[in-house]
Amino acid sequence: RLNSGGSRYTEIPVRESEKPSSRNIPLPIQREVRQRCGFGCVVCGMPLYEYEHMEGWATVQRHVADEITLLCDQHHREKTGGLLPLAAVRAANAAPFNLKEGASKPYALHFSGSEALVTIGGNSFTSADQGYGTAMVPVSVDGIPLIGLVIADGHLLLNLVAFNEFNEPVLHIKNNQLYYSTSPWDIQLVGTRLTVREGHGKILLELQFAPPNEIHVIRGRLLCNGVEILIRPSHILVTNNSCIVRGCTAVNCYGGLIIGHHSRPMPGFFAMNTVPRYLGDRSAALEFEREYAGNG
Repeated sequence: RLNSGGSRYTEIPVRESEKPSSRNIPLPIQREVRQRCGFGCVVCGMPLYEYEHMEGWATVQRHVADEITLLCDQHHREKTGGLLPLAAVRAANAAPFNLKEGASKPYALHFSGSEALVTIGGNSFTSADQGYGTAMVPVSVDGIPLIGLVIADGHLLLNLVAFNEFNEPVLHIKNNQLYYSTSPWDIQLVGTRLTVREGHGKILLELQFAPPNEIHVIRGRLLCNGVEILIRPSHILVTNNSCIVRGCTAVNCYGGLIIGHHSRPMPGFFAMNTVPRYLGDRSAALEFEREYAGNG
């Protein structure tokens, strides 16, 4: 630090009380770094990343968002080993890969087997391989499969699309390839858990991957064409008509929760051909949900 005394500058040592207590980066700073870096390695866009103090922790021994970037394991090792110059890291940090592309680099999820299990808000959907092209669609709105699986030749191909309130896709898993937009407020892929947030404390979707053959949708909101499906750990609430789906199990059933018109009729265990759209005020549905939870 420099202190001005007229035209003369002297260095002031950092007080011990001002130094961070550990190398653990505070969560608000982590979030700021993720947002600035486009939720992926600034060099290649990989959504599996590590936080890196560009000048080196041993040198700075402080946590300042502008001094920290995101690097995947490979590029982190290359920087530490001297193969990736600091100047190149700084340049990538100034123009992150994902922000240039507008979406993340695809990441392959590893699913396989002859049987698949999907749980959504405590409801379970199981399907076994019954020949080439076996498919399962746990949730579909207006002919758009929001969550779907295809089982073929020992491979489980997961498909999922999540929209924001403007009906724009912000997360897409296509045949086990994970893509996402860089527009959401925050995205984290930590271990096997993927969390997409719309704002502080507002989870759009939280998924738990359990390779080789399970995926769990823990909580969030599925939005599509004016339909809102709230996913709680114990149940599903369709706010448009205050419908609660809880404790259901579907085995080898092509469709699950089927909402709206489908040009090709889709069999499912729970179908709603018509629901009100774009209601705006969901207070009545939430009050019904509270009463329902209170009654057991």
